[in-house]
Amino acid sequence: MNKSEGSTHVISKVAKDNQGEITAYELENGEIISKEQAVSLAKQGNISGVSVSTSKKGEEFLRSLPDQNKANNLESLPIIDDNDIY
Repeated sequence: MNKSEGSTHVISKVAKDNQGEITAYELENGEIISKEQAVSLAKQGNISGVSVSTSKKGEEFLRSLPDQNKANNLESLPIIDDNDIY
């Protein structure tokens, strides 16, 4: 991923597997990144509106920061077209 120092991204769409788990994210610039890449960027403070959490299975994932707007929650974002993934 090429990014400028200090730039902050916004997640605009998500990809989900058959069980509804988010597996990839599309950024505002159209770039699609894996869950692992997104976690890494979020840890560096390069994705706004999210925090990194750990599941009961010990897997790291992104969680929307709480606010009054449910439309911007990761689970509510539009789905990435399968043809666009990787």
